[in-house]
Formats: sequence, structure tokens, C-alpha cells
Amino acid sequence: MYDRKVVRRRRAALAVLVTLSLVLLTVYFGESAGGGLHAVQRGAQEAIAPIETGVSKAVKPIRDLVGWTGDVIDAKGENEELEDEVSRLRRELAKSQTAQRDMQQLEALSSIAEEETFPQGTEPVTARVIARSPTVWYSAIQINKGSSDGVEVDDPVITGDGLAGKVTSVSSSVARVTLITDASSAVSAQVMPDGANGIVKPEVGDPNDLLLDYIDKNRNVTEGTTVVTSGFTSSKLDSLFPRGIPIGKVTRVEPDELELYQRVHIKPFADLRRVDFVQVLTATPRGERAEVGGE
Repeated sequence: MYDRKVVRRRRAALAVLVTLSLVLLTVYFGESAGGGLHAVQRGAQEAIAPIETGVSKAVKPIRDLVGWTGDVIDAKGENEELEDEVSRLRRELAKSQTAQRDMQQLEALSSIAEEETFPQGTEPVTARVIARSPTVWYSAIQINKGSSDGVEVDDPVITGDGLAGKVTSVSSSVARVTLITDASSAVSAQVMPDGANGIVKPEVGDPNDLLLDYIDKNRNVTEGTTVVTSGFTSSKLDSLFPRGIPIGKVTRVEPDELELYQRVHIKPFADLRRVDFVQVLTATPRGERAEVGGE
């Protein structure tokens, strides 16, 4: 009995509150802006405003922290995406530059064979450099072509700029090339167009400086002239390189110690420290085989 009375009272009170709310809403929306209910609303807002301001200031650090954390997470994600993009572009750039360099060297190899002075009667085999000598003289390289490709010991080796060296050992799939900058190298050469003959040897310790010895002091050799392989097969000027392969350009001329000959300094055309592709001149006539290892 007691519980039912309580329930009826609560229902009655709720009905009164609902009725009163409807009446107040009707009056509020029906009266002017200066009406009583509007005045009560403004008063309540003015009373609550300081509390709202205080609460807003109190929770601002938390709100800022949440916002900052979200921004940091977003920025970190964007940064990772940018790093991935930079890495991808860097790889593409390296790949593009490598391909461009390879193309330039291959085009140079094709062009040098078309020069009028280039030796005929050979069958060039293009090879990639797969290893280099660790010494400061860059005295040898290894290439990815061997006897199965027709490569033989003593075959001349060139770059797109000029003479590189000769094959000194070979297996079925790889070959070792001794460069003209090796301490044992000696190449019979000729100054163009004068025709003065001498022996090209390396200046030990400086791969950018070759010496052309045994040039008669009375021969006029000037800076800037080109030196090529002579192809001679007599006395100390014997050359088993075919005639006409560019070697380098004269940089300076000075008398030797006995003043019987001139010491001609040559800068090689081939940059042997950066070469990636070479050509082996196979099927060279037997009488024109290369002698890089001395006379």
C-alpha cells in the first residue's frame, strides 16, 4: 500500500513538472526579449558564466595536451611518409645516374672504334669491371668476360677514351687486366703527328702521369699533342699492341739526366680509377700482341 502511494505521488509530480515546463516554454517563446523569463535566463547565464570560464581555464591544459599529442602523432606519421619518399627518390636518382654513366661509357666505346686511326682487324668484346686493385696505383682490374667469350692472354684492353692495358690472366668467365699504370707496364708509343717514338711507362705513385722515354732530344715534341700506340716490332721499341690506340696527351717536356733524350709527361685519356666498362680487342693478329709487362 505504501509503495503504491509513493508511485502515484511521483507520477503526479512528474505530470505537474511536464505541464509547468510546457507552460514556461510557451510563455518564453511568446513573450518579447524584455520579458520576465528572458530576464531570468540572462541572470542565470551571468551567474553561471564565471563558473564556465573557470572550468574552461582548468581543463585547457588537458585539452591542449590532447591536441598536441594528436598533432605529434599526425606529424610523426607524415615525417615517416616523407622519409620513405626521400629514400625512394634517392634510390631512383642513384639508379638514373648510374644508368646515364653506363650509357655514356658504352657510347664512348662505340665512338672510339669509329675513329680513322683505330686499329682494324679486331673483334671487340665489351666487358664490365667487377673488381679493382686496392693499391694506390690502380694497377689491375677484373672483368666479367673470359676465354668462353674469346678473350685471351695479351689481348689489348681499351676504354671509351683510350688504352687501358692488356689481359694478363684468364679463366672461362673472368679475366685480369694489367693497366698501363702498373709499375711493370711498358708500351711502345708514337707522338702524333710528328712520329717521334718512345716507351710509355708509369710514373710510380701517380696514375695520372705517364712517362714517354727515349724520345730523341732533337725531336720537337710540344704540349697538347696526342700519343698513340706505335705497333712497331723492332729493337727496344717493339710493341705488340696494334697501332693507333690513343694513350694520352703530352702535358710537359723536360730533358733526361744524361740529356740524350727527352722525358715527355703524358696524361692518359682513360680515367682508370672510374672506368666501369672496357673492351677487349680479341682476335688481334699474332704479330701485334700487347707487351705491357716489359720489353
